[in-house]
Amino acid sequence: MNELVSRVADSVGLAPDVAEKAIGMMLGFLQREADDGAVARMIEAIPGAPELVAQFNGEGSGGGGLLGGLMASFGGGGVMALGQQLMAQGLGMGEITALAKETMAVAREYAGDEVVDTVIASVPGLSQFV
Repeated sequence: MNELVSRVADSVGLAPDVAEKAIGMMLGFLQREADDGAVARMIEAIPGAPELVAQFNGEGSGGGGLLGGLMASFGGGGVMALGQQLMAQGLGMGEITALAKETMAVAREYAGDEVVDTVIASVPGLSQFV
């Protein structure tokens, strides 16, 4: 288990396998939605992050139940769709927010504030969760 997964699991109080999947889903979402250059630099900078994205990037895509389907049909989704996917994995809103904050804290340590701020600013609605 890598440092990112360990820190998030411990900080948020999640089982390591749940944290690993949730981080991979979140980073995969950022890879699809955020500024391409900044998110690529951020993911590459965090040890183990590229592997998590590769493993879990497709997890939950197209899911989200009725609400996720409605949001997708209106061209939306974004952060809320990711939240629905993480809730489907058993996480509550408090855990999702803590997961996002701790993941971004680790990202700042490895990729720097400027890169992470660019990623956050490029995804509508993300700043309220991190």
